[in-house]
Amino acid sequence: MSASSTPPRPKTTKAVALSWDRQNAPRITATGTGLTAEQILKIAEEHDIPLRADPVLVEALAQIPLGAEIPRALYVAVAEVLAFVFMLEGIDPRQPTLIPAERNKQQTE
Repeated sequence: MSASSTPPRPKTTKAVALSWDRQNAPRITATGTGLTAEQILKIAEEHDIPLRADPVLVEALAQIPLGAEIPRALYVAVAEVLAFVFMLEGIDPRQPTLIPAERNKQQTE
């Protein structure tokens, strides 16, 4: 038996990845089920991209074509996810770039 520093992630059947350029609505950049979903999550973890489990939102986002902007009906739900990511990363969304507050403070000193 081997020891792991992080608990195993529960098996996921569906995953969706978003990108946001701060000018337009977020876009769907990846979506998948089963093994593809696991690969999306693995890539996110390898790049320290925060993850959030929300099966209802994932189901809604998975219906959107790859590369398309999210519809207005999902703005609030996705804004909550972005707020969660900003909080985790210490990002102040009022700043011109999405740099964590601690790094932004170091850059201005």
